[in-house]
Parts: sequence; structure tokens; C-alpha cells
Amino acid sequence: MFEPKFTITNKLLFTVGKIEASKGVIDSAPLIPAWEKTFQEDAAIRSVHYGTHLEGNDLSFGQAKLIFEQAEELDDKPARIVASNVGVVARDRDIQEILNYRKVLEYVDTLRATTQRFTRYTEEEIKEIHRLTVDKILEPDKAGHYRTSRVVVKDAATGEVSFRPPNPVEVPYQVEHFLEWLNSFVSKEIHPVLRAGITHYELVRIHPFIDGNGRVSRAMATLVLFREGYDIKRFFSLEEQYDKSPAEYYQALQSVSITGDLTQWLEYFTFGLAQELESVKEKVRELSLDERMLNRLGQQISLSDRQIKIVEFLREHEAMYMKDAVHLLPMISEDTILRDLKGLMDKDLVAKVGRTKGSYYSLKLR
Repeated sequence: MFEPKFTITNKLLFTVGKIEASKGVIDSAPLIPAWEKTFQEDAAIRSVHYGTHLEGNDLSFGQAKLIFEQAEELDDKPARIVASNVGVVARDRDIQEILNYRKVLEYVDTLRATTQRFTRYTEEEIKEIHRLTVDKILEPDKAGHYRTSRVVVKDAATGEVSFRPPNPVEVPYQVEHFLEWLNSFVSKEIHPVLRAGITHYELVRIHPFIDGNGRVSRAMATLVLFREGYDIKRFFSLEEQYDKSPAEYYQALQSVSITGDLTQWLEYFTFGLAQELESVKEKVRELSLDERMLNRLGQQISLSDRQIKIVEFLREHEAMYMKDAVHLLPMISEDTILRDLKGLMDKDLVAKVGRTKGSYYSLKLR
């Protein structure tokens, strides 16, 4: 059976500790639910853009965001129609990759529902992730099917062959052996973050498909994190860290083939996740009105979009007069604004100061 070789170094312990600390803050932060959805959508867009850009997609972040946000309305439309609708000029393949990887993340999210440590990972899940990844890009008989020809991985800068994946005849057996290990009780004694990193590397090494292996590997690593208690509210993107320095990413992957040891790769993998979660943690703290909201209210609260705008205004200003509210919420009647303010007062977030026309509102959680 497949057995990964690695050493628990001080660096690994340190970065896993940072991940745990950030996870604790993010999971317990009293984020208003509407903000949670914004964070999740932002992480998904970053994953889609940076995950495809890493593989050579030429779209800018802004272009990818436009396509991502319109994808649901334009579901199953040809890439050129999607491009025309969102005003993006690009190769059909680049647009299709964005549409496809969005569906991959949606599929992974459906699999997240089985969040039990001993849920089995299957060959069918890997193949479905690949099918979604290359839909309308590869021929149907190659989408979701293992490769039947040899492939090589070349250095993008030099053109030299940097890695030779296993022969195609070995692919089904190597995937089977890897899944036996991933589903074993022995492997599930390993920290989920390390299991995710091992999953990422091993699928890149096996290179089961003719194309799309990097995206499949990263999606499966994300699935391991999601299923095993490290979805962290789906606020993070593994892909952005790798796209910041592709050379470091590929060098870390190639280090295993040189030494036969995953330690250096796992140090890189955990460091990237720790950096991403540290960034998310700071944003969460800033938007959560810090721990005072949870300490004072004892639970998360739900606000409307207008109420969120009022709270955000009061976080930056000591007072809000009615004229400020009217300017902040154009086309909204004063009666509706007053109802929104009363709702915030009822939730003990906002206080009204004064009773005359000169009265104003202030944030109680300062």
C-alpha cells in the first residue's frame, strides 16, 4: 500500500499551529451572515481565477470575476455567448475554464456535506472533478477518464522535461493504492492539513489525466480539508498563494521526486495555507466589530443589507444624522430607514442620542 514518507519538523509544527490559531478565530468570530456570504464568494472567485491563471489562463482577475458572477444565469451557454454577455474579449478556452472550475467548487461543496472524518474518498469523485474541469475543453472520451498515453511535465522557462509521470497502464492501480491509504484508519491519524497536502502531491505525481491534473489535485486537497473539519467557513483560497510565485510552487512539488520525501513540500503547503488564513483572520476581525459583539450579544446576528451599510458607516463615524442616512441609502424612504435603525436599536447595536430634530445615532459596540 502507498505510504508517504515525511518528517514532522519544527517548521511543520509551527505552521500547523498558526493554522489552528487562525481557524479558531475565524470559526468563532461573530461575523454577520451577510458578510460570511461575501467572504465565501470572494474566496471562490479567487480560487477560480488563480487556479486557472496558474495553468496559463490569460484572463485578468476582473474579467474572471465578471464571468464567475454571471455564470449561473448563463449556465451551459457556449463560451462565446458568455463572453458577449459580460463584455469580455478572450479565448473560448480561457472562458470555459472559469465556468468549469466554478462548477468544480460547487461540486466539492456538495461533497462537503458528508463532513465525517471516516467518509470514504472514491475514484468516482476524482473522475467527476476532472470531467467538470475539462468539460467542453477535452473530447468527451477523455473527460473523467484516465489517460491512455504517456505524458511528460516540462519546465515552462527552459522547456526541459522536469518530471515523467507513471506509464498509463499503472495509473488505475496507483490511484487505487493511494485511495486505500487515504481511506485507511492509519492515515486518518495524520493531521487533516497534512493529509490534504499529501493528496495534492500524490495526484500531481500520478498525473491520472491527459490535462487538468493540477486543478483536480488542488480541488481534492480542498475536499479533504472541507470534509475533515477544516472548511473554515469556506473563506480561503489555496490557489492564490501558489499563483503568487509559480516557480516556488513547482519547485516544492519537484523536491519530492528528487528526495523521495514529502517534508519540504508539506512545509510549503502548510506555510501557504497558514499565510492565507492569517490574512483572512485579520479581515474577519476587522469586520466582526471584534470579539465585543460576541461577548455582548452571545450569538451571531442577522442584518439586512441596508442595516449592514449603517453599521459600517457608524464604524467609521461617531454619529449618523438622518441626513447622513438618507445620503447613504438613496431612493429609500425615511420611514424605511427609521425602521432599519429601530431594528438595530432592538438588537442593541445602535443607540439614539437626543429626541429633537438634532438627534443622531451612534454605535454601542465601540
